[in-house]
Amino acid sequence: MRPARGLQNGRMKFILLRVRNALVFHGYTADNQEIVEEVGDADFVDKLIAVDRIQSLTEKYLLVTSSHGRTMYWEYEGTLASVQERLAAAGLVVG
Repeated sequence: MRPARGLQNGRMKFILLRVRNALVFHGYTADNQEIVEEVGDADFVDKLIAVDRIQSLTEKYLLVTSSHGRTMYWEYEGTLASVQERLAAAGLVVG
């Protein structure tokens, strides 16, 4: 039997990062334009993030899924290399 999505060896995987909201995508208009809300929170906060919510990482942003079919870009403290190393050490990055 395969583990449920987000589970590895029967356990949900999380990563602790300092993040702040940057952009929230709410969907598309009738003419296929993205509906984007710029949030730009001032302060970073510690957040435990379920790894299966992460869609991609860049040097500046973490793209995550949210409720109601939304996707969000969060800014995070640190570097892409440091986050990649932490995920790789947990066996969550492929080559």
